Amino acid sequence: MTPYATLADCKMYGCLLDEDADTAEQWLHRASRDIDTLTFNRIPARGGLAQLTPFQREIVTEVCCRLAVFESENAELLDSAVTSYSINGVSASFGSGWGVTTKNGVVLPVNLYQHLCQTGLCVRTVMI
Repeated sequence: MTPYATLADCKMYGCLLDEDADTAEQWLHRASRDIDTLTFNRIPARGGLAQLTPFQREIVTEVCCRLAVFESENAELLDSAVTSYSINGVSASFGSGWGVTTKNGVVLPVNLYQHLCQTGLCVRTVMI
């Protein structure tokens, strides 16, 4: 399965992954799978990115780039089983917050999810 964005797309949107090309490609692949989860697999069901409108394609590509950067920068926290901790009266919790949300098990910035919702692919209805 081809990721919904390339390294060239990331550079175009100003989303530079700090890893080498192979690792960056893995982050883009992971972000693409997370987009499939958020869109209820509507993109592969329709035949891939090429079957979307230009507007939808542009948004999905940009969200893929930005989500890959977010996931690579926060990999330790996102992959951790710990949801909160407290030391000497100071505590921290991980999960939904002011700038981050969890949808269908995917943690991502609220603004990215709202941007993806503009495509109409995140609606919880049956689409034909």
